Amino acid sequence: MSELTFEQMLEESFKTIHAGEVVEGTVIDVKPEEVILNIGYKSDGVLTRNEYTNDSSVDMTAVVKPGDKMEVKVLKVNDGDGQVILSYKRLAADRGNKRIEEAYNSHEVLKAKVTQVLEGGLSVIVDEVRIFIPASLVSDTYEKDLGKYAGQEIEFVISEYNPKRRRYIGDRKQLILARKAEMQKELLERIHVGDMVEGVVKNVTDFGAFIDLGGADGLLHISEMSWGRIEHPRKVFKVGDKVKVQIKDINGTKIALTMKFEDANPWKNAAEKYAVGNVVTGKVARMTDFGAFIELEPGVDALLHVSQIAKEHVDKPSDVLKTGQEITAKVVDFNEADRKISLSMKALLAQEAKEAKEEAQAKESDADVVSVDIDAVIAGQDEEKDAE
Repeated sequence: MSELTFEQMLEESFKTIHAGEVVEGTVIDVKPEEVILNIGYKSDGVLTRNEYTNDSSVDMTAVVKPGDKMEVKVLKVNDGDGQVILSYKRLAADRGNKRIEEAYNSHEVLKAKVTQVLEGGLSVIVDEVRIFIPASLVSDTYEKDLGKYAGQEIEFVISEYNPKRRRYIGDRKQLILARKAEMQKELLERIHVGDMVEGVVKNVTDFGAFIDLGGADGLLHISEMSWGRIEHPRKVFKVGDKVKVQIKDINGTKIALTMKFEDANPWKNAAEKYAVGNVVTGKVARMTDFGAFIELEPGVDALLHVSQIAKEHVDKPSDVLKTGQEITAKVVDFNEADRKISLSMKALLAQEAKEAKEEAQAKESDADVVSVDIDAVIAGQDEEKDAE
């Protein structure tokens, strides 16, 4: 029997390894981009940063130190230079696949940091498994700028699990919808018609503003923003404004809001202020062919019919009046039930003419009395002279 050489005995002292095998090694050297491990084989194993993690910014010296023990997967027994190529992330990914499968089957909510913002969505990593969250599943509303999620830790569930194609899809949208549904339920159980609540302006449109009440949105229609006239909601509100509103109506999940608070209702004392016969002042708010609408105060408009603008015939209000012009007129009709007030400048002119005529007549009468008195004085003086 031939004796073994030293080299042969040394060779036999090392264990045999194969590609795909999981081995344990001890870190003997660490560089920023790679780690050298003693795996009990005739050659040391090399673990590059790319095979340690998917994060290319990691400095290996900051996460691994000599003496650490690691389980790794053998990729190549001989890379051509006699080195054994190892992978940590692929072993972790294998184990991560099992973790993701369990999360998929149990609908577990996972949490991970966004590592990449892609054109079509977000990328996160859970136990070295890369999961893609499409833009359509990032939120319950359209997200124009996904960049704001970079580096953020977000929650999601696995909506698609396909390890053969390495396709793992995350869904954040369904979590948001579920939470909103729960918050909406709680809100609707809590609020009642007539309640005063606080909210935040979420969106402003041509017809009104949507107010986030903390669980559901309420609509504040343009007609309910003020007792006065609102030209456009954007002139009054902007997104993010905090507002105090009143619940006007609740119909299922639809909530109607108002800011026309009763204590500020300008019609409360209107019957007294705008009684028939009162002379009032207002500004021309808008005009039509049949007349002009005069704003007496915010929330109280009156109609000045074209026939009541002047004594003379007027074809249309714009021939005589202009928007914003201040006018004085007489109240000729007041209908509190329908909140309608009619004005007349012609009636006021007639009244002023009548008063002027009466004043002139009174002056003439006073003048006649004075004249008679003077004549009497003169006559009396003449009689005194004759007597002398």
